[in-house]
Amino acid sequence: MPQSLPTDPTAPAGLDTGLDTGLDTGLDVETDVAPTGAAGTPEEILLELVDDEGVTIGTGEKHWAHQQPGRLHRAFSVFLFDRQGRMLLQRRALGKYHSPGVWSNTCCGHPYPDEPPFVAAARRTAEELGVAPALLCEAGTVRYDLPDEATGLIEREWNHLFVGLVTAPVRPNPDEVDDYAFVTAEELRELEAERPFSVWFRTVLEAALPGIREIAGKDW
Repeated sequence: MPQSLPTDPTAPAGLDTGLDTGLDTGLDVETDVAPTGAAGTPEEILLELVDDEGVTIGTGEKHWAHQQPGRLHRAFSVFLFDRQGRMLLQRRALGKYHSPGVWSNTCCGHPYPDEPPFVAAARRTAEELGVAPALLCEAGTVRYDLPDEATGLIEREWNHLFVGLVTAPVRPNPDEVDDYAFVTAEELRELEAERPFSVWFRTVLEAALPGIREIAGKDW
């Protein structure tokens, strides 16, 4: 099974791929390497901390929130599909501090404080994969506490789920994405049996399945 495709094979010839995301592309990109300030000191990346009902209760630094015992915080996960109903997966870049080199869903991350999860999901998809979703729909939320034995970190997240369509060629950012693939449900099962996936992947996938089936069909 091919695990890497240079472009979205479903995009018809002559399709205008210059989709307007409606976002300010001059925003600072949230990478896993902390940026440095003018004096060379690391700048904090803040997340929204939430209570057990998903209500914002404050902010916390990103790395601190993922260290044991973890702090419950807001996150999002995106599942995009092509016109053939295949899911777009990414393999996370090797330079990431959390879950490097493993396969995962199309895009995941954290909203900035006060940033709506929908806006954050569209923003990060464009930043990581160089493509704007042609359609993006809310698919519920899921809360989990998942330790990552490989890194010693923990995911304690209130995760907003989104599903949608991608119709333009994928142009991944190599600082974020090492590889990508469009897979059917059967090919996903084969890949999961052969390759490591993020600790959160199966949890968010199962939570998003009702929304996924509305977009991609009952085969999922």
